[in-house]
Amino acid sequence: MTRGFYIGRFQPFHNGHRSMVEQIAEDVDELVLGIGSADDSHTVRNPFTAGERIMMITKSLVEFDLVTYAVPIEDLERNSVWVSHVQSMSPDFDVAYSNNPLVIQLFHEADIEIRQSPMFNREVLEGSEVRERMITGGDWESLVPEAVVDVVEEMNGIERIQMVSDSDSNGD
Repeated sequence: MTRGFYIGRFQPFHNGHRSMVEQIAEDVDELVLGIGSADDSHTVRNPFTAGERIMMITKSLVEFDLVTYAVPIEDLERNSVWVSHVQSMSPDFDVAYSNNPLVIQLFHEADIEIRQSPMFNREVLEGSEVRERMITGGDWESLVPEAVVDVVEEMNGIERIQMVSDSDSNGD
């Protein structure tokens, strides 16, 4: 049995993440999804809580025949011990998946096998693009699984991200 690990902030979980999970599912029997920056929420960069992101992921992956574990991973400002921090928060895994150069380097230095997967429509499917569309009233729904739309609506997520993106300055 092979268990993989894939970390992301998933702010929100979008179709690019879903595509990556679909590719990873061909290689592993189980997948641990590390919810990065789990301790941050209610900001423009990280509008959703770890629990809300777990809901998005769990509901979006129901159709996959893949055992998944969503594990919150708090930020750690010391890269040299980050991998051991991740391992302490996660079930054991055999291989890690990432396209982030820092994450790749950190897993490599810890002698953990790391695999990269092609990114799916990265020009559009990026969390910052999805969040910007949420703030401006653009079409963000087509960039995320339908289950994510439902979760965001349930938590009034659009209102939240629009509110936290407002400035309290008077134009200065």
